Amino acid sequence: MNKKMEKFIEAAKNLGALEAKFIDPATIKTGAWVIMKCRYGCGRYNTRLCCPPHTPTFKETQEVIDCYKTALLIHCKSWDTVTPIVAKLEKEIFLSGYYKVFGLGCGPCKSCKPCNMVKCIKPQEVRPAMEACGIDVYETVRKNGFPIDVVKDMNSEQNCYGLLLIE
Repeated sequence: MNKKMEKFIEAAKNLGALEAKFIDPATIKTGAWVIMKCRYGCGRYNTRLCCPPHTPTFKETQEVIDCYKTALLIHCKSWDTVTPIVAKLEKEIFLSGYYKVFGLGCGPCKSCKPCNMVKCIKPQEVRPAMEACGIDVYETVRKNGFPIDVVKDMNSEQNCYGLLLIE
């Protein structure tokens, strides 16, 4: 990470993130089991183009991660704020000259209700969730010093995360 990139931490906070920090992409953990949690645990499975089975496999995701030397992990308190922040930040980072930047959000896409399941009509706003691409969010964020626990219900405090791969 270079000094030129440090402004992206402040940009993330200005967009609504609680915290953001650069991490080594080697600390991003993927696993085959993650997408099984989507398939057999989420009622939105196969109802959005940003959800499995329309997302990359964990192996494809790992191949993409391996193309990057830097990642920015952002921390928010609500899952529905993560993806909009990631999409805006991705655009800002891209316009700063980092043409390979790619963002991953959190949770199911909420841009269109229902999703047309043919072609995304809001590609500037939409990013797949880390978990939808096979990233073990719990292990990844814990390895990088951020808090995360299983929430007991929707009234419990949440720690939600987004990721930007930067090169």
